[in-house]
Amino acid sequence: MTESTNTTKWDDLILPFQLDRADIRGRVARLDGVLDQILAQHNYPLEVSAQVAEAAILTAMIGQTIDLRWKLSLQIRGDGPLRIVATDFYAPTETGAPAKIRAWASFDPARLQETSGTGFEKIGKGMFAVLIDHGDGSKPYQGLTALTGDSLSACAENYFAQSEQLPTRFHTVAAQSSTPDSKENWRAGGLMIQHMPKASPFAKDADPATMPMLVETLSDEDAENWNRTAILMDTVEETELIGPYVSQTQLLTRLFHEDDPRVFDPQKIEFGCTCSADKVRQTMSIYSAKDIQKMTTPEGTVTADCQFCAAHYVLDPKELGFEAQKKV
Repeated sequence: MTESTNTTKWDDLILPFQLDRADIRGRVARLDGVLDQILAQHNYPLEVSAQVAEAAILTAMIGQTIDLRWKLSLQIRGDGPLRIVATDFYAPTETGAPAKIRAWASFDPARLQETSGTGFEKIGKGMFAVLIDHGDGSKPYQGLTALTGDSLSACAENYFAQSEQLPTRFHTVAAQSSTPDSKENWRAGGLMIQHMPKASPFAKDADPATMPMLVETLSDEDAENWNRTAILMDTVEETELIGPYVSQTQLLTRLFHEDDPRVFDPQKIEFGCTCSADKVRQTMSIYSAKDIQKMTTPEGTVTADCQFCAAHYVLDPKELGFEAQKKV
């Protein structure tokens, strides 16, 4: 699609909202420049880029719902040619600071071309995992579900229904767009609604490592509110989520005006990678001298690349505790 210059900017933002009358909370989000930075690190085929974009917008919305102290990750693994899609969402380090996100994919180029189907179908059979890590001193939480449905958004809904007993719906769109004076760029938009029980790893102030799940059956009134909200959500249009003409609050008013949507402070999000030479050295510490020797190049160095940001590290084996031996 081609855009005009008469736009409403809310790129790289996550807006939390509450429908108090329906006891439902949600997020509406869009990634623009952040998504371009994620995908610019790699030369992915379009179908791979689309899956990474969908995973990223899901991660942004899910991560922002949690009282997160460090990191939330999505890991999608399958037996198809698109083997892995992985994302990380890092909580803001202080009030008012942006959250950070990164993502990458692993795929078999030959099998990808030879296999028919959508990008999601090319992941094959596998798992959809949500991992929450609050950092030092806490026990990480991990939830798994099988890849089901026809999209990553459907997998996320199934995960919340089965693993967390939380009625949750997502509507996501990812596409390339352009303006008359700029190149094509990726943009993703998403809308999330969720009915919250009293206790869950995804409830504010909950401890994912220790708090038990509560399986709650919605009352007739709650079920009616939920179904009505989900039907309204399904009327959202692609251009409303990724187009530049409708603001977040305008979108929420159009969809849910009968429930008087209450919005909270938006969360800015930016690309961020935590890789470093020190972390590469730490990772390499598990290898033996024989392993390091096999990794040593003819020039006498050990190299490593970050899968997320494509940073290239060149290390002296002495830094890893081993003497370099020239390969012949």
